[in-house]
Amino acid sequence: MRAAAYTNFTVNAFQTRLAYRNAVWAGAFGDLVFMFARIAIWASVYGAASSATVDGLRLPDMITYALLAGPVLYWDFSRLVNEVGTAVQTGDVAVFLLKPLHYPAYLLASHFGHFLFELLLIVLPIAIIVGLTYGLVPPASLFDGLAFLAFWALSFAMLFTLATLAGLLAFWLMTVFALEWFLMSIMTLLSGGLVPLWFMPGWLAAIAGHLPFAWVSYYPAAVYLGKLDPGQTRLYFAIGLGWLLVLLAGLAWLWAAARHRLVVQGG
Repeated sequence: MRAAAYTNFTVNAFQTRLAYRNAVWAGAFGDLVFMFARIAIWASVYGAASSATVDGLRLPDMITYALLAGPVLYWDFSRLVNEVGTAVQTGDVAVFLLKPLHYPAYLLASHFGHFLFELLLIVLPIAIIVGLTYGLVPPASLFDGLAFLAFWALSFAMLFTLATLAGLLAFWLMTVFALEWFLMSIMTLLSGGLVPLWFMPGWLAAIAGHLPFAWVSYYPAAVYLGKLDPGQTRLYFAIGLGWLLVLLAGLAWLWAAARHRLVVQGG
């Protein structure tokens, strides 16, 4: 199938989300409340002194980290996991096998549209409100800002691949509820989305820092704040690419195996 067809999947996903305006406002409000709750936690950690530093970072740095590692980088992957699981349970996934398209590529195009929608209509307004209320810090340097963009793209690809792998396991388990819960729990603990790795015990940070989950939230946000020097930035980006290639190979193998194991419930 031509690339233009996959572009249409992205556009269609974006336009579909526009049709549900009430859900947009509800989602944006919920994310904003959660963001303010996270800021309140960090404000209590830093105390009344606005100039106080913890591990070399001031409160505005941590507010920026919370925004980046949360709404900016940590998009709603549960939608992807549930979509694959539902398609398997209902048998709709069989339709994709009859079409001249690659199902994981279709998922990538479609959920990139969801990602763009959330970025423009939910994350951007939240960032503006937080910036006007508390203030946000710019990238530590031009290099760090450009490197963050590269890590952001890597973050999206990493989370998409992890979520798709979890979703495809529904071909064997016939449900994704436990898979979604498990992945969300692992991501909460090991991605650095809630607590940066530098605040974790040394042994846990050492383990989490070399697992693929850290490239979803922690490393992009840490690079933005200048927590890594240029040499470390290049090294960890290369390691992240290596992890992504391994996961993509696993995804290709799992999809090939899933196609031969297709079971349609109820018929």
